[in-house]
Amino acid sequence: MPMSQPVALVVGASRGIGRQVAIDLANNGYAVVVAAKTVSDPSKPAGPFPPDPNSSASTITTVAREITEAGGAAAAIPVDVRSEQSVNALVAKTIETYGRLDVLVYNSGAIFWASVADTPLKRFQLMQRVNPEGLYAVVQAALPHLRHAPSSSGASGISGGRVVVVSPPIYSRFFRGKTAYAMGKVGMSVLTKGLAMDLVREGERSSGMAITSIWPAVAIESAATAKFTTAKPDEAKDLRRATIFSDAILAILRAPPSVVNGELLLDEDFLRDHAGVSDFSKYSVVPGATPRRIMPAQLPDLTVAEQDDEGKRYDSTKQSRL
Repeated sequence: MPMSQPVALVVGASRGIGRQVAIDLANNGYAVVVAAKTVSDPSKPAGPFPPDPNSSASTITTVAREITEAGGAAAAIPVDVRSEQSVNALVAKTIETYGRLDVLVYNSGAIFWASVADTPLKRFQLMQRVNPEGLYAVVQAALPHLRHAPSSSGASGISGGRVVVVSPPIYSRFFRGKTAYAMGKVGMSVLTKGLAMDLVREGERSSGMAITSIWPAVAIESAATAKFTTAKPDEAKDLRRATIFSDAILAILRAPPSVVNGELLLDEDFLRDHAGVSDFSKYSVVPGATPRRIMPAQLPDLTVAEQDDEGKRYDSTKQSRL
């Protein structure tokens, strides 16, 4: 029988942002499945516990332990998002363990920033497999269970199944200097837009289902940014703590689907506009610092005048034209 507690699956939760999201979801009443490739032997601790959240010592094993030792419910399940078999096994194990799935957060990502000429094909292929292909595989495996999520999840405040994707708003400056990476990340945002339209067409948004993308307005402390701050400690003044991202995700989950379905959001802007946050100083890594915003103040509207005119729509799964 499904448990009464809502269940969140966080893919890419071994360290950094994903770890923080998993921990804060648990702190807000969710049972959390902590998923990623990195595991460790709990009987052989590598050092002090909890480990540095941005280091390789932080794994899905240690994150699940952090949650359970704080009184929460968590299960660590390894996954390789490049493998359909591994992804299907992850979702099946989630349902076997908890009997339900209410929220999917996809945070897995492969990063390599360079010009097209300097990005080897193997790097490009890895990013596509982990970023848009991995997201697609996990969403397809999870959708049947998210569609059966209860219309109300009690104390958590969400209704229906929700998907949250870590991918950016679509705008041209994002492509500069990292085209191969941007191709995959923007593809993830296209999935957000497209699946949101499917949910509206299929009438599922009325049941509370929604998919939303979120991206940081200011750089966030993580394993990736640690490479820069180690060499140049002064750059830490331009970083925020990962708690801003998890706070924004929680606010998205509490929002009505009509507000967030198909939206490509920025953490700071959503917290300001929909959660009443006006003071962001608590998120600064360096107390008193005002981190530099890395995202545009205004983003393009992707809609067109003929937004609702689909013309002649075809469904490749059917012989006849719709």
